[in-house]
Amino acid sequence: MKSYVAKPEQFERKWYVVDAAGKPLGRVASQVASILRGKNKPIFTPNVDTGDFVIVINAEKVVLTGKKLDQKMLRHHSLYPGGLKETPYREVLVKKPEFAFEEAVRRMLPKGPLGKQMLKKLKVYRGAEHDNAAQKPEVLELKY
Repeated sequence: MKSYVAKPEQFERKWYVVDAAGKPLGRVASQVASILRGKNKPIFTPNVDTGDFVIVINAEKVVLTGKKLDQKMLRHHSLYPGGLKETPYREVLVKKPEFAFEEAVRRMLPKGPLGKQMLKKLKVYRGAEHDNAAQKPEVLELKY
């Protein structure tokens, strides 16, 4: 029995819309990362980008459970001594909810060129409207 290796030209990608309103950030992000990788398909190959496109709407209405809004920090370092910048997620979700969601998904994808290629298939919007109606995306209900 031979192993199956997917080739990028052999399959077509679908478009999905995910509504993140009222759902926990990490649970939605992990399922979106799985779809971006293509792990929900029988043709999944770890070293090939077999995933689909995902549009996330209502990113501003995502929730964090427990005390994470105040205790969890988004950290960034400028690479200079003393250059650590910490921002609580309460501020991040008010100012840049799209960035917070993209960052959560990015950290769940493979590192390197393959992960960057997968992340380009993620479109995150603050409100309920999106610009990708021409692609005829299917509504995807996530289990969490």
